[in-house]
Amino acid sequence: MRPVRPDDVPTVLRLVRELAAYEESEHEARMTADQLHAALFGESPALFGHVALTGAEDDAEIAGFALWFLNFSTWRGTHGLYLEDLYVSPAHRGTGLGRELLRTLADECVTRGFARLEWSVLDWNTPSIDFYRAAGAVPM
Repeated sequence: MRPVRPDDVPTVLRLVRELAAYEESEHEARMTADQLHAALFGESPALFGHVALTGAEDDAEIAGFALWFLNFSTWRGTHGLYLEDLYVSPAHRGTGLGRELLRTLADECVTRGFARLEWSVLDWNTPSIDFYRAAGAVPM
């Protein structure tokens, strides 16, 4: 696991499109590489991300990603992390990469003193719901 780097943008964008195809919404995935790069690395980044790697860093393949942004809890008076997308390519599912991405985000919350880690899952996406429940997530 590591934060997304500028040279990762084309691969992350390809994986975003894979996710959109999985969710049968490929026609809605209109983000460009320039937009993703600006959101992650522009003057005031508002989007953050991590990639899941297979193999050693030198010849590692990006097998998944998590993109997230800050939210805020008025009750707690602190930020939280909102997970927009977590995706692992089908060939790498079941290897623990998704769980490691989620753990990395949880560590990010603890390190930054964030109050919560939140996300949404489509109600028909049983594999993802099962994944999050297995990790100890509780529906709100």
